[in-house]
Amino acid sequence: MTTQRDIAVGDSGLGDFGYKESLDRSLGKFASFAAGVSYISILTGTFQLFYFGFGNAGPAYLWSWPMVFVGQLAVALCFMELAAKYPVAGSVYNWAKLLGSRIVGWTSGWLMLTASIVTLSAVVLALQLNLPRIWSGFQIVGDGTGEYDFATNAVILGTVMIAFTTFINAYGVRLMARINSAGVFIELIAAVLIAVILAANITRGPEVFFSTHGYGAGESGGYLGAFLVASLASGYVMYGFDTASSLGEETVEPRRTAPKAIFRAILASFVIGGAILVFAVMAAPDLDDPLLGSPEGSLQYIVEQVMWGPLGTIFLICIVIAITVCSLAVHAAAIRLTFAMARDNALPFGEKLARVHPKHQTPVVPAIAIGVLAALILVVNIGQPQIFTVLTSIAIIMIYLAYLMVTGPLLKKRLKGEWPPPDLKEGGYFTMGRWGLPVNILAVVWGVGMALNLAWPRPEVYGTPWYNTWGAFVYIGAILCLGLLWYGMKGRHHLGTLASHAATSRTAAPEGEPS
Repeated sequence: MTTQRDIAVGDSGLGDFGYKESLDRSLGKFASFAAGVSYISILTGTFQLFYFGFGNAGPAYLWSWPMVFVGQLAVALCFMELAAKYPVAGSVYNWAKLLGSRIVGWTSGWLMLTASIVTLSAVVLALQLNLPRIWSGFQIVGDGTGEYDFATNAVILGTVMIAFTTFINAYGVRLMARINSAGVFIELIAAVLIAVILAANITRGPEVFFSTHGYGAGESGGYLGAFLVASLASGYVMYGFDTASSLGEETVEPRRTAPKAIFRAILASFVIGGAILVFAVMAAPDLDDPLLGSPEGSLQYIVEQVMWGPLGTIFLICIVIAITVCSLAVHAAAIRLTFAMARDNALPFGEKLARVHPKHQTPVVPAIAIGVLAALILVVNIGQPQIFTVLTSIAIIMIYLAYLMVTGPLLKKRLKGEWPPPDLKEGGYFTMGRWGLPVNILAVVWGVGMALNLAWPRPEVYGTPWYNTWGAFVYIGAILCLGLLWYGMKGRHHLGTLASHAATSRTAAPEGEPS
């Protein structure tokens, strides 16, 4: 007798990788969508980074929002096709392995994994920008005016949040999905209401976005140079939509659900986040207020000024909820990536990291390991906040590079006539058809251009001395060398699906093919 589980397994894409079903397949359409939205996190990213964009290029920096959306949409469309065929845990790692080779897959996975752990640390630091505004009691260390008060308190609040996300993710995907879905529901409602209230309080017209307001004057590169720096604020937000596919092994009907979730996540984030940013600039009481370009002010400052009485506090609470579910989603995605690499024996202690809890059907060891590592990285922020800023910036670059290791080999497959596979159209799954080639080309060109813009050695972004200014090359080079050293000396000799995760009908895959 054919069961619903049999149908789900047959539609999972796992057979192409030789894996057996081991995770809890229970996520529905909204939970899948919520995973992507919460990773992008409209209220976390826009509120955390508005000051950087506005402080470097003024109101017109918002033109970078649609620019980044178009580029990332091209990447997302490529991922949607891949998710329609292979909705598998650790999606970027497995896709790069399948489209390119084992070394390409491993490198993309290594970059994505280290970046995800640093990203988790960076996201939880956003609590410091919001909780003390809600209640002064959240400023546990000093009163916030001491040299290390702000940074130390941020680490304490962040560590508590990481402990929470570790427990929830270790307990099981169902509990994580319930909390995440509820949080995203609140976040979306709050985001729409914030946009509406800001729109109702606008004090200037759209012409504000068509002037440089003196930004970039007297600097090398003029306004274009200032704009390219400020555009990082948008580039730092609009990624992580692949989370919907990374949870594909826990999603019902993943080949149909995951592509739609990816598209809806990036579209909702663009529209609602863009509305908040535009109306905030138009509603700000004073665009010359230096607090708008400072992390102590930023977008939260405008919300507090515009919204009467307790309403601003209520929305700050909603931002904290958004940070919470964003942290949950980033942690969850990192766990699935660790699990995916570990079951290929592509990480140290692979057997332990790939072990799935028999009751909760979730990888518990990766949840704890990632939580501990993320908390340890937070400590860097206390004495060396500039180095932490550099680390979080290069984490985004590594994610863009990991994406390139998917879109690049995918473009090569298209040019050779090997993609898309015929079963996508025949089965009614998502495919771009004739638009696939130009969109894929745009995705690759965009990825290269954005990676260069992100990595460009700028003191105003990465600070000094030289090893921070050139941090994108120094630190990414060090991380890559460390990983490739392990891979070359040990990893490549025993890479292959662990027996405990291999499908019973699986045959050995030839070198260069997924295993």
